[in-house]
Amino acid sequence: MTDGYTVAAAIFAGVVSVLLGLALAHRLLRAPLPGSALAALPMAEPVALLFRDRRLVDATAPARSLLEALPGDDDWARLWSWLAQRFESPQSLLELAAVEGAASLRAGPGLSGLRLDIEDAGHGLLRVQLVDPSLEQAGIVVNAHALAAMEDELAVLRESVDRAPVLIWREDRDGRVTWANAAYLQEAEARHPDRTSWPLPRLITLPTDAEGTPRAELRSDDRVRWFDCHLQPSGDQRAVFAVPADDAVRAERSLRDFVQTLTKTFADLPIGLAIFDRDRRLQLFNPALIDLTRLNIGFLAARPTLFALLDGLRELRMVPEPKDYNGWRNSMASLEAGAASGLHVETWNLPGGQTYRVTGRPHPDGAIAFLFEDISSEIALTRRFRAELSLGAEILDGIDAAVAIFDGEGRVLGANRAFDDTWGPEAAQSLRGYLELWRSTAADSPGFQNLRRALAADRGDAPLQGAIAGPDQRLLWWRVRPLSGGRRMVSFTAAISGAVAAAGAEPSPQTRGDSDAAHLPGKAAAGG
Repeated sequence: MTDGYTVAAAIFAGVVSVLLGLALAHRLLRAPLPGSALAALPMAEPVALLFRDRRLVDATAPARSLLEALPGDDDWARLWSWLAQRFESPQSLLELAAVEGAASLRAGPGLSGLRLDIEDAGHGLLRVQLVDPSLEQAGIVVNAHALAAMEDELAVLRESVDRAPVLIWREDRDGRVTWANAAYLQEAEARHPDRTSWPLPRLITLPTDAEGTPRAELRSDDRVRWFDCHLQPSGDQRAVFAVPADDAVRAERSLRDFVQTLTKTFADLPIGLAIFDRDRRLQLFNPALIDLTRLNIGFLAARPTLFALLDGLRELRMVPEPKDYNGWRNSMASLEAGAASGLHVETWNLPGGQTYRVTGRPHPDGAIAFLFEDISSEIALTRRFRAELSLGAEILDGIDAAVAIFDGEGRVLGANRAFDDTWGPEAAQSLRGYLELWRSTAADSPGFQNLRRALAADRGDAPLQGAIAGPDQRLLWWRVRPLSGGRRMVSFTAAISGAVAAAGAEPSPQTRGDSDAAHLPGKAAAGG
């Protein structure tokens, strides 16, 4: 019985001790750890490397991971290229360590205050250690999944930046390149094969106070390349993204050359040109506009509005002057509205006797172009031509004979009043129609056949003539005279057979046997 109590007491004491231990452990976990306990936790493994004659002898696991992530084949070159990006003068620190046995260098604040320790361990060994002061005496607990995710993201970002078709680099306040992507490194190596170590040469020099997106050039032996440099400040440094802009530069140069060509062409035009933007402000004009409108060049260079320009023209009496100002403003508003909606043409009869033709044309994006053309000489020539035509018509009307002129295709070019009185003003509209009319009156007589053959003849220097019966069955002498350009003139005059017989006129070869007297009825055959 005593043994049973002893066993039970032992079990109870064990359970109590376990519970006390768990409670103590729970309190210890919740309470802050003293410095001695913190020092007992696992420490972060340092980034340390050991070299002999610039060949890697040994390295910690973090250091090997760092070397594997760096580009290049030689461990020493990869490490010092990476250090040169983060420390100002690691080479001088190396020389100092060779003299004094140890040296230390702290990086700038932009690189999280890293410290580089170099120690000469003797026997040709050199110990290099990269220290982050913020992690000294601190325990590190790393989640493997989070670390893998960060490494994957870092790999994607590195690959994206290195494959970007633009030059990307970071530079400090003094213009030293502290980081660059693969495109920059390839360009630097191609241009400076002897300067492949850090700090890298600057390919594009930008002012330290540059802002926005300045455009810079990169010259080589055979060509010049242009880049739009996007600046992104970051603390004491700035990142530069140099995007190729060759296509934009070529397009701008072509546009500039085209504008210069147009400007030279416009300068030689005798027509005044004025182009207004969507806000109706003058953007472009040529010298002819100054000559035609007599506007001051300073006034035009100040980019006046359309209505301000029209007001200036009105003051110079270079626009049609209506009876009231409101009517003039309304006419100018209609001019602007008509030009904006489509091709609009107006003729201005100026008070000085000049005549201008003003043409408005719409342009893309709401712009309007106005053309001012002096057509005074053209109007004068037209008036003279009309006067000459009127004089020619009066002369034809003053002739007693019935005269008509036909072109090479048989169209009626003109006829006098006697011709209209004889054959009717609207009897026919072409030579074919008149032939049908003459056939109906002459009953297909030999005289009509001769007239038809005379009109069908190509050319002839001597006039062709004969006789034919007129509309009232009286005998008419006809005559066909060839003119220039295939035109022909046909004239008809009243014939008196008695006078012809008294004169003893011998019919011409063209009219031999052409007399229609034998074919005319009584009164007409007697000459009555």
